[in-house]
Amino acid sequence: MNEALFEAMESLEKENGISPDVLIEKIKQGILKAVKKEHPGCDNILVDIDVEKGKFNLALIKTVVEGEPEDENEINIDEALTISKRARVGGTVEVKLSPSIFGRGAAGAAKQSIRNDIKDFERARLIAQYQSKEHEAVSATVVKVEPASGIATVQIDKNEVLLFKTEQIPGEVLKEGDMIKVYVVGIINPDKKPTIKISRTHKDLVKRLFEFEIPEIYDGTVEVKSISREAGSRTKIAVYSKNSNVDAVGACIGPKRQRITTIVNELCGEKIDIIPYSENQEEFIARALAPAEVISVTIDEEAETKTCTVIVPNNQLSLAIGNKGQNAKLAAKLTGFKIDIKPENEVQ
Repeated sequence: MNEALFEAMESLEKENGISPDVLIEKIKQGILKAVKKEHPGCDNILVDIDVEKGKFNLALIKTVVEGEPEDENEINIDEALTISKRARVGGTVEVKLSPSIFGRGAAGAAKQSIRNDIKDFERARLIAQYQSKEHEAVSATVVKVEPASGIATVQIDKNEVLLFKTEQIPGEVLKEGDMIKVYVVGIINPDKKPTIKISRTHKDLVKRLFEFEIPEIYDGTVEVKSISREAGSRTKIAVYSKNSNVDAVGACIGPKRQRITTIVNELCGEKIDIIPYSENQEEFIARALAPAEVISVTIDEEAETKTCTVIVPNNQLSLAIGNKGQNAKLAAKLTGFKIDIKPENEVQ
């Protein structure tokens, strides 16, 4: 019994990362509940677990009395002397208990209690560990990928977290051992069975990558104003420099395009348009439609929603709209405007 108990404790400690002191306390509480179920009238129960010596001691503490015991908390002096020759009336003796006396129900209750306590500890530990990482990008190692579903299991700080196929960049092929960056969206079901939701398609992953790679963004000299993204295909990011001597777009691209290349590689070749932000809304909308040229932008001041009409050269219409309307959609999300794009000849 002792050997099995300590082997189980060692296994739980390794698997769950629970300190021995915390684990011992959880096990003690579980055993106490089980003993009280078998001896409901006994108030004083000794549960002693000595990890260093590998000893497990379980006993009922009873008061020694002269006559007939009134309840389970007392023991007659004659019976007490058979347990300990030092027994004296008014003193106490330890009535040893063997784990074998537990019925199946009590043993099962002890196991369930310990299991529940460990689950509570795991939940609290997981939440505490990831609250500081919420809305941040973290490094993860791909442990395995399910061939049928494509769901990847990744390891973050010794915890295994699922990266679902819908949260992976379209077209990317993850392999065991790959080091990737993931965005911690948040903690789901924190009060029951908490799980960590991570993503590689979230637009804020791009923002965090820019903060990692570009010192001017990290220190606040260059500010990310807005982002729109179609994961795996294209991202538009609007940047603004608070320092007139710092080129926001140039800082993001970096010497020999090193900075932007690192980010593009992390995103599996996703195209990134870096747009210089402008307080002038017409100018910002025109820039957001890059790489297309824009002749004019007219904002509809009377519309209930933010709406504008953009005129582009005839040969730039398809470029402004983009494949399946992608460029126009991303520009609209970036600026917050509904954009109606028209060719020059239609207006004339």
